[in-house]
Parts: sequence; structure tokens; C-alpha cells
Amino acid sequence: MRKHTKVYLDFFGYGMDSWMPCEVCGSTAVDVHHIEARGMGGSKTKDEIDNLMGLCRTCHVEYGDKRKYMDMLREAHMRFMDKYSNSHL
Repeated sequence: MRKHTKVYLDFFGYGMDSWMPCEVCGSTAVDVHHIEARGMGGSKTKDEIDNLMGLCRTCHVEYGDKRKYMDMLREAHMRFMDKYSNSHL
């Protein structure tokens, strides 16, 4: 398992076989996406949860690794993180 996938699964308590929602559209997430791609800076800090989000294949192809959608993805991820945090209080 790749490090960023493990970081994401561990943070949300997902197992390898868990259903995960796409953080953009709510369908089934199949990819853990780097909001700011490691290739755009190469830093290992890119594997932190603030930079990782679950996406379905359609949203990953449509929005992933495209600078014009980076702010939208960050906002969606922050809303998802807030919702997760509030549901675990």
C-alpha cells in the first residue's frame, strides 16, 4: 500500500475493504488524490491528511492535477474534514 493511501485510510478509520465516499460528488471513491501533487513540488509533506482526499474515478479525471480546480478541491476537502470532525465528537 502506498504511504499516502495508508495515511488517508488510517485517519478516517477506513479498512482496505471499506466503502469511501468521493469528497466531491459522494459516489464511491476509488483513488486517494494529492490536492497539491507531489510532482508539483516533490515534498514528502504532501502525504499529510490536509493534502489528501478520496475521489471517484470520474472526479479524479475531471478535477485532479488541474490547477484551476485546486481551490475547489481544497474547499471540498475542508468541508469533508469538518463534517468528519463534527460527526466524531
